[in-house]
Amino acid sequence: MKYQELEAKSALNKVKGRFPFKWDLNIYRGCEHGCIYCYAIYSHKYLNDCDYFETIYYKKNILSCLEKKLSSPTWKHEIINIGGVCDSYQPLEEKLQLMPEILKLMIKYKTPIIISTKSSLILRDLDLINELSKITYVNIACTIITVDDKLRSIIEPGSSSLINRFRVIDQIKKHTNASTGIHIMPIIPYLTDHPGNINGLYKMAKKVNADYVLPGILYLRGPTRAYFFNAIKKYDYHLYKKISSLYYQKEEFNLYKKNLYSMINQIKKQYNIDTPTYPKQ
Repeated sequence: MKYQELEAKSALNKVKGRFPFKWDLNIYRGCEHGCIYCYAIYSHKYLNDCDYFETIYYKKNILSCLEKKLSSPTWKHEIINIGGVCDSYQPLEEKLQLMPEILKLMIKYKTPIIISTKSSLILRDLDLINELSKITYVNIACTIITVDDKLRSIIEPGSSSLINRFRVIDQIKKHTNASTGIHIMPIIPYLTDHPGNINGLYKMAKKVNADYVLPGILYLRGPTRAYFFNAIKKYDYHLYKKISSLYYQKEEFNLYKKNLYSMINQIKKQYNIDTPTYPKQ
């Protein structure tokens, strides 16, 4: 694993599209979690680097850039999504400890945030999250796509265990005013899409009192497609053939997606857990 410093030109990126936030903050470029479906693999091309999972860049001047933005008279205290491209609580964060300083700036400038992570390291910053949640809107979500920890270790080898991720939601819910959620994203056809798995995820979400569950099917764009198919081919060749066939047939894929969400909606009704609501921006 290689770690390299990166000079940031700005801390925040303006987000276009239908999102519940207008700004994205990424401390890191690249991710050690190694998820085979990662949509952000494309982002390393802007660094002229093709080793997304093995070369991790960190923005050494992120704190000064962020304070400059948040202290500006023009700052409107809009929601910032922290780690929308690369997880802010990946292993390197345990050493660098940039997130506590980020959270202190959010507290200082009363700025609402959303964080999604696959790491239990976020509990290190529980007190700061609690303090911010008493001032403004805070949303903490864990991405969890399977109840099978053996499968998790194959498709998300660098992530925290499932029990530790569910514990994150439980502790955040118990000890802060933050909104909490489970992101079942992505749902991988013929692997994590079966009713037993989806039901198990909703059951656990209910157990830890998550405020919402947000499901979403796997989309394969850019270099993610080749990387994912190569990983699935090594894992199970017959599964690879089945998934690749689905993704190369538009009508079949659309029908599959319709049936998938119909099944999810039936399970959702059993647990009375809805999709998230966010403050208007």
